[in-house]
Amino acid sequence: MSNNDIKQSLKLYIVLSRANKAINEVTNQFFQDHGLNPTEFAVLELLHHKGRQPLQQIGNKILLASGSITYVIDKLEKRGYLERVSCPSDRRVTFAEITEAGTEFMKELFPEHEENLHELLSVLTPEEKDTAIELLKKLGLSIKDLSY
Repeated sequence: MSNNDIKQSLKLYIVLSRANKAINEVTNQFFQDHGLNPTEFAVLELLHHKGRQPLQQIGNKILLASGSITYVIDKLEKRGYLERVSCPSDRRVTFAEITEAGTEFMKELFPEHEENLHELLSVLTPEEKDTAIELLKKLGLSIKDLSY
């Protein structure tokens, strides 16, 4: 491995990090403008698109530590966007379910979020987006397979 290869890897890391930061700053501001933080939006988006979810599994699905989920669920429940529902067949399981108010909120918010993301990424052609998706998946999967 040459010194240039190493420098190129470092440059790629920096470029990926900066692009991610720029996109996150814009999307996080969008969430904040609508009274949410990114985690609250992620929980609502999950429930809106996938339906009722066991509380114990939400953290893994949105990449959040399980201890933080209770806090986020509490906040969204207080706002009337979701409710806890006990599992009738297993008392150990509690589901989070989006409410009518949460569904209406997401029906309004999510299309705007999609459009904002589309605008942010519109600098790339559809073909470039496909290539980026393919390359980033390859990168992510190869790293997941490494054991350090």
